[in-house]
Amino acid sequence: MVTIENKTFDEIFVGQTVSLQRTLTKDDIMLFGVMSGDANPTHYENDDTDGRQHRVVGHGMWGASLISALLGNELPGPGTVYKTQNLNFLTTVTLGDTLTVSVTVTAKDEASKVIRFDCQAVNQNQSQVFNGVAEVFAPTEKVRLNRKILPEIKVSRGHHAFEELIERCAGLQPVSMAICHPCDEVTLRGPVEAAERGLIDPVLVGPRWKMEKVAADCGLDISRYRIIDVEHSHDSAARSVALCRSGETEALMKGSLHTDEMMHEVAARDTGLRTSRRISHVFLMDVPSYPRLLMISDAAINIYPTLEDKADILQNAIDLAHVLGIDLPKVAILSAVETVYPKIASTIEAAALCKMADRGQITGGLLDGPLAFDNAISEEAAQIKKIISPVAGRADILLVPDLEAGNMLAKQLAYLADADAAGIVLGARVPIVLTSRADSAKARLASCAVAVLFARYRKTALQLAAQ
Repeated sequence: MVTIENKTFDEIFVGQTVSLQRTLTKDDIMLFGVMSGDANPTHYENDDTDGRQHRVVGHGMWGASLISALLGNELPGPGTVYKTQNLNFLTTVTLGDTLTVSVTVTAKDEASKVIRFDCQAVNQNQSQVFNGVAEVFAPTEKVRLNRKILPEIKVSRGHHAFEELIERCAGLQPVSMAICHPCDEVTLRGPVEAAERGLIDPVLVGPRWKMEKVAADCGLDISRYRIIDVEHSHDSAARSVALCRSGETEALMKGSLHTDEMMHEVAARDTGLRTSRRISHVFLMDVPSYPRLLMISDAAINIYPTLEDKADILQNAIDLAHVLGIDLPKVAILSAVETVYPKIASTIEAAALCKMADRGQITGGLLDGPLAFDNAISEEAAQIKKIISPVAGRADILLVPDLEAGNMLAKQLAYLADADAAGIVLGARVPIVLTSRADSAKARLASCAVAVLFARYRKTALQLAAQ
């Protein structure tokens, strides 16, 4: 174990000096900004109005904090207490600058045990960045301790994608949505909150007494919403689907019944919501360590999709990407490897899907595959493997080989990468929101927002087609 040892007041002499060297990185700027709350745009990368990148200036107190590190770690070291600090900032520190910071003892006061230090910082060009004076109360007892191992901190962007989706619905007319069997707190609170945000106009379908009891127990007011009273969950599913089929409601949300029970009614050939397109689910993942919204399909509906199924699953996801404002979504077709290997069926299907896109059988997206997960989402991994592709490392959509792979991938991102996950079912006559008990309130609202955007997009497209 590495130890840290101080210098006592008596051991320190005038003229004694220590220094350290540090290069300012993007992570330093972000971490200091988070710690201090300083959001001055001067300190962060941003596009100017003319499209040029401005010069990123570091926080002045970032350099000053290095003085604290020297005094606390080296001279005097453990037991040091600050008394005063005065600094003159002479020039700015910019991204990539290397500072050499030094403190030198200039005076000692025996009575107070105060030591005065001259503080200096120069950059890599030997230009003086700041100077000043620090005074500290020096320790009088010798201390030798195990050096504290500080945690490693990785900077990632904050969650914001879902808020942007919700904000995009501002000003849009709420979408009428059948809420199928919302008979517990989570599945009832979700649509109520979405209605309060102006996203949806809910029609609550289920046993009235159950829904009213849940509302009363949880302090929710559902008196303003239309309620369709049915006996049990199967009736809830059938009635909710019928409302959507007739056009009385424009979207569907799953409540506290099992997904299979509702989807059985959705997929019914004569009374359901089927279209010529295969029904599929899309996860929308807000992953802090990834620079864009990430869509994963299919991880909830199609267990072992065929090649034909995958073509529809892809088209559904691409259509959704267009609704979300991604004009040409980059689609990575995932497998275990990035080469076509006859013994791995998903690599053969990936190659076939890419050729189908070349022939116009899948439109609106930029496809590549097979791609392993690492080189689908990491440009560095793709470069190492010498993969030349406009998709590799920049994927908007991940097509997974099967439901098991997709479900595990989505949940790994949620639980190991702090991702938020929203979801929607497409390919039916109306968008369908599948809720989970584990969904956060923001994720439930985001799922509703996606359904609203998709329903409005589809309504506009139908109106244009009819003209």
